[in-house]
Amino acid sequence: MKSAAGPGAQGTLFVVATPIGNLDDLSPRALSVLRTVPWIACEDTRVARRLRTHFGLTARLISYHDHNEAQQVEFLLGRLRSGEDLALICDAGTPLISDPGYRVVRAARTEDLPVRTVPGPSAVASALSVSGLPTDMFTFFGFPPGRRSAKRRAFLQRSAEAPGSLVFFESARRAAELLDELARILGPREASVSREMTKIHEEHWFGSLSDLARLAKQEPPRGEVTLVVAPAGRKKQGAT
Repeated sequence: MKSAAGPGAQGTLFVVATPIGNLDDLSPRALSVLRTVPWIACEDTRVARRLRTHFGLTARLISYHDHNEAQQVEFLLGRLRSGEDLALICDAGTPLISDPGYRVVRAARTEDLPVRTVPGPSAVASALSVSGLPTDMFTFFGFPPGRRSAKRRAFLQRSAEAPGSLVFFESARRAAELLDELARILGPREASVSREMTKIHEEHWFGSLSDLARLAKQEPPRGEVTLVVAPAGRKKQGAT
């Protein structure tokens, strides 16, 4: 890996997965990349600073998020053109999965600048792996649009037509509402709710959408949750 190079050399954009909770999940290769690159583009510098401090990283942090993505692309491309390597991370998990980043990756590809993946933790893959639901086909929906909006209703209606299992992200305080809405739209489908994955208080709930909605109202989860819903036609089970 290069931190700087001579005329005509190009830097590499590394898309690096970081832990979704447990810092021990950072791979040795990811740590090697983060220790070597001079720049880390991150979603939130406060979150990335904790990672940098914990692992003793020296790279400079540059903020790269939904609100400044278009403006930062040219700066990041300039670093790559000059021969500097760059790591792209998100707050947790694999970048670009419901997170910003595709613009700089696409722009680097367009200019034939090297882009490499450094795979690792993913909330989507982790939740699917422990859901006990079919994983041979799934549709990832990410975070639903704002509450009580026509855009949200259309978004959730589309989920009824999607094949395979369905995967959603949602904040804990809105989890019960989402489960309620999906129960009305999708019927008595089986589902799983995963929260605080890889952390001390990791927890997984299993049952029908309506049962899980009631449980979420009684025992509101903390943090963000990942919801996996079974494909149409699968029998429901009681919440556990």
